[in-house]
Amino acid sequence: MSRWYEVMRTARWQFWVLFAFLLVGGALINLWERAGEAHVERRPLAEFPVQLGAWQQRGVDARFDAATEAVLLADDYLARDYVRPDGTAANFYVGYYASQRNGATYHSPLNCLPGTGWVMNEPGRILVQPAGGGPAIEANRYIIEHGSDRQVLIYWYQGRGRALASEYWGKIYTVLDSVRRRRSDGAMVRVTVPVRGSEAEALQLATDLAAQAAPALPAFVPN
Repeated sequence: MSRWYEVMRTARWQFWVLFAFLLVGGALINLWERAGEAHVERRPLAEFPVQLGAWQQRGVDARFDAATEAVLLADDYLARDYVRPDGTAANFYVGYYASQRNGATYHSPLNCLPGTGWVMNEPGRILVQPAGGGPAIEANRYIIEHGSDRQVLIYWYQGRGRALASEYWGKIYTVLDSVRRRRSDGAMVRVTVPVRGSEAEALQLATDLAAQAAPALPAFVPN
């Protein structure tokens, strides 16, 4: 009898602890939802520098069609070609999301590019050293092919003071920062360079453009 009594008393105690936990957790979630996202100041990506080291903007910024934008769901984006004095060209893309709480989030090239016919080969990582100094950025590296078109692709995820190659860790930090800092804003940064000579040369050019762009990014993708 005493054994049964002890079990029931323990069960009641556990019930009330769990009830209190759920009550407090529900209240915190409700307050968190009411508080919303913290406001952060940033410049629109249309104002991104037209000159990045030896790279100069070529033509006007590209705009996607309505169907693509409806899938992308970015709050702001930049799709721009840069060219060097020797004629070498590269494409630079940034897709920025002011909030990722409601399902709008950056689209990984691992999902988007194969769906449009690109084959992604030779996966790896590369370090991008920002021009002028600062912590190196670890970026993803691929050779992508579509028919006879071959390009070097490098990309990473950036926002709230971090630059990450891993989409997995990017998602984890987004959740943590959403709770701790009331922020889930962030961006995907991508550079592509056509392979005209060697892959190593194209990779060096892509890395150089990324290195030149990196110091300017925090004004548009806030820390």
